Amino acid sequence: MERLQKILAHAGVASRRKCEELILSGQVEVNGEPVTTLGVKADPAVDIITVKGKPIKSEKKLYLVLNKPKGVITSASDPQGRTIVSDFLHGITERVYPVGRLDYDTEGLLLLTNDGEFANLLTHPSHHVPKTYWATVKGVPHGSLLEKLQNGVMLEDGMTAPAEVEYHDVDTEKNQSTISITIYEGRNRQVRRMFDAISHPVILLRRIKFGELSLLGLKRGKYRHLTPKEVELLLKSAVKTHKIQK
Repeated sequence: MERLQKILAHAGVASRRKCEELILSGQVEVNGEPVTTLGVKADPAVDIITVKGKPIKSEKKLYLVLNKPKGVITSASDPQGRTIVSDFLHGITERVYPVGRLDYDTEGLLLLTNDGEFANLLTHPSHHVPKTYWATVKGVPHGSLLEKLQNGVMLEDGMTAPAEVEYHDVDTEKNQSTISITIYEGRNRQVRRMFDAISHPVILLRRIKFGELSLLGLKRGKYRHLTPKEVELLLKSAVKTHKIQK
């Protein structure tokens, strides 16, 4: 017997948090009876579990990495008809969803999965999995400004955690520079807002690493399956950083 939200997440219905919302909103039934409270347990091998009237089924767990191009929506659908990340997942018939987000104008490494537990572990605020970006910004920030980013800057939603920051490239002709920045949080448009806070707005933003996983050899717009070893390393990274923060 397992908690219902865990069963749904393992079946690839959605993340654990989203599955809890589905339960609370009365969209989940066990053996024909609606369940609207958390904590209910079931046996997926015996009980008939439905979501929105459709029975769940156990799916093969998929773990993908996509080199997301700029101008693509990190979403399963878009009412405006814009390009979405699933448009690049040729040959994938299972429903997968992004682990975290990259905004419309940001490119680079994006994880996708149908494993709700995996997604929750990597994105939970208490786990602090490092994410590294190359940010091309206007001008060349003085070293003291980079120190501000390293120590944390005040944004409208509070002080950021310390970051790892260093110059990657400087183009004096264009009066712009590329800064490598590693953050341990996942706030909305965080890197862009951090550079806005030091008056060096981002021109181009690319995520190059998630934990120890990189984009090495993966062309823009292409995806590949993670190896079992890569999945294991990502999970270990989440557990390790969680322990460090305790």
